[in-house]
Formats: sequence, structure tokens, C-alpha cells
Amino acid sequence: MSTSQEPIISVTKFTAAYGENVIIDNISFEVNRGEIFVILGGSGCGKSTVLKHIIGLYEPASGKILIDGEDIAKAEGKDRINILKKIGVAYQSGALFGSMTVLENIKLALEEYTDLPPEAMNLISLMKLKLVGLLGSENKMPSELSGGMKKRAALARAMALDPHILFLDEPSAGLDPITSAELDQLILRLRESLKITILVVTHELPSIYTIADRVIMLDKKTKGIIASGRPQDLRDHSPDPLVRQFFNREAELNATNKGVVE
Repeated sequence: MSTSQEPIISVTKFTAAYGENVIIDNISFEVNRGEIFVILGGSGCGKSTVLKHIIGLYEPASGKILIDGEDIAKAEGKDRINILKKIGVAYQSGALFGSMTVLENIKLALEEYTDLPPEAMNLISLMKLKLVGLLGSENKMPSELSGGMKKRAALARAMALDPHILFLDEPSAGLDPITSAELDQLILRLRESLKITILVVTHELPSIYTIADRVIMLDKKTKGIIASGRPQDLRDHSPDPLVRQFFNREAELNATNKGVVE
């Protein structure tokens, strides 16, 4: 699918901090409409922190985050609700409510944000389950689902309101390689069929190479962006050895230089 050069997410001079602890320091990037954009980096680099700020769970310490031209941190009341309707989020664990059936989980956003009759909510929810290949599982409880099925159900719930942007937090975490590859293909199909923008937080290299149009790589030490571009280009041509290490899955110290790998 071709992507537009029009940004749907703009992050400008953004700093994230918890109290005095600065996690992300003065970063800027844009996500273009229709692309699959990946935020990656090592553990503790702030990937999920960036996502949580973009979706409005936290307010930036400084800087600005715009979704479709609107500042989510400053929006209130109906304006904020209208922005939130444009986004869907699937969390790492799936975050399904264990006391509800799969269908009831999907219907939550529809019940919260629409005045549709119950029959319409059921129909829409079943359509979303069909999109992710879970039609027939609507009456199951989350405890009856496999890890991959829980991820798919979380995707269906995230799409309940037909969002413009889908946010996926570590979608492949905890999945076996085959299930992870199937989920990658599902993500690609959803982007193609729904014409949506997808922002993914992950450090899973096979998924990154499969789904990403562009990536940014965060670094814990500098608290900033140390690389951006196509993952294959960064793997093969980045001038930064840390970036090449990450994309080529190399140990931190090169055995030929140090004699041992620590």
C-alpha cells in the first residue's frame, strides 16, 4: 500500500519525565498517514513511554504531540473524546476483561462512545472478530483463548470504533514464531483493507523487517532517537555501530576486538 507524506502524528521537541527522572529528552518525529511505523530499541529505552504519551495517558513534560493536527494533551471534553475515537490501542498483554466474553470485550468501546442499539453493536463486534479470524469465538471467555487468540481479540476491540490510527504495544511478545508470523500478516492485511495508520512498539526483529515501512530507534543512554529510516537500510548502512549491532543481533562487544564476549 502506498503511504501519504501527510503526517497524521507529529511529535515535536517532546520530553517525557516521571518526576525528576527524564526518560525521553527532546525528540521529534512524524508518522505519515497510511504507513506502519515502528518505535524500537533496547529494554528501558522508553518505547512504551512514548506510546502512552501519544495516546494521551500522560502529558509531556515539554513539547507537543498532535494527532490529525490536534493536541491531545490540551484537548478537553468533547474535543478529547473526538480525538480518542480516532485511535485504537491493543496492549501487550491483550488487557481483556476476564469476567466478560470475547464479544462483550469488543462491545465496550461501542457502549461507551455510541448510541447504537444492542443489535447493531453485536453485528459490528462480530464483523471485527471476523476481520481477525475469531468468528466463532465470541462466546468464549478470555481464559479459554490461546496467547495468539488473545492478541487477535485485543486487535478486534481496538478496531471497534473504526479508528484512523491503530497503536500496538509489543504485539508479538510471548508468541511462538509461527503465531507471531501469522500476526504480522494480519497486521499487514488490516492496513491494506482498512487503509489505516499503524504505530507499533516492539523490539522483535522478524516482525520489524516484515511489517515496518519506517522505524525510529530509541537509546536509553542518550534518551533520544539514534536512528530513523527503513529497517533494512539501517541494518546494512547505518554509520552507528550500536544501530548495526541491534539490527544484526550482535553481542555488545565484538569478540575479535576484545578477545571475549562479556
